[in-house]
Amino acid sequence: MKKLLNLVLAVFAVSISIFTAVSCNDGETYAEMKEKEKKAIEQFIANNSIIGSIKVISESQFSSQGYTTNLDNNEFVLFNNDGIYMQIIRQGEGQTMQEMAMERKDSTVTKPLLCRFFEYDIENADTTYSNIYTPSVVDKIQCTYSHYSRSFTASFTEGRMYSAYGSVVPQGWLKPLNYIRLSREAGKEAKVRIIVPHSSGTTNASGYVLPFYYEISYQLPPNS
Repeated sequence: MKKLLNLVLAVFAVSISIFTAVSCNDGETYAEMKEKEKKAIEQFIANNSIIGSIKVISESQFSSQGYTTNLDNNEFVLFNNDGIYMQIIRQGEGQTMQEMAMERKDSTVTKPLLCRFFEYDIENADTTYSNIYTPSVVDKIQCTYSHYSRSFTASFTEGRMYSAYGSVVPQGWLKPLNYIRLSREAGKEAKVRIIVPHSSGTTNASGYVLPFYYEISYQLPPNS
């Protein structure tokens, strides 16, 4: 019995050693994962099956165009400080959250937002989560704009993203709020496309160094 136990333990130890060796050989450094992410984004921009090749414009051109992107040219603006790419499909109607704060002379403004979205894993070429085709499901965000810091914070309170990733809203989702207007009317909501590197993404994106592509609409609840 003792010999059998020793044999089992020996086989187990060898198995662990082999697993560890394979894991080390297959492991990637953070720098290597970032380089892989960079190449995946570049390839997506050059050619993809969702929206076709993308024309990247600078922030200065984006500003000169009145903070709009030309849809006919499939333009995306690249923000150099965080590596996010954004295309504004519809700027929306109504006010920006910045304008709401100034109008009310408040230091902060908090609003609930309703979001329809499509999430695509660029590196693995896979659609991960979406609520676009399920009218009964909408993602809800509680969003606060600080007039003093000129920044947004937000939490998911309900929906697919909340179920998948928890309450923390990634910075990539907040970036468009600097440039869109918020409406309560369906059909007049703001809509954007964004490419989000891992550093501005979800906890999953950050942990695995993965870039994601999103299409997102933002709307105020009709009765808010």
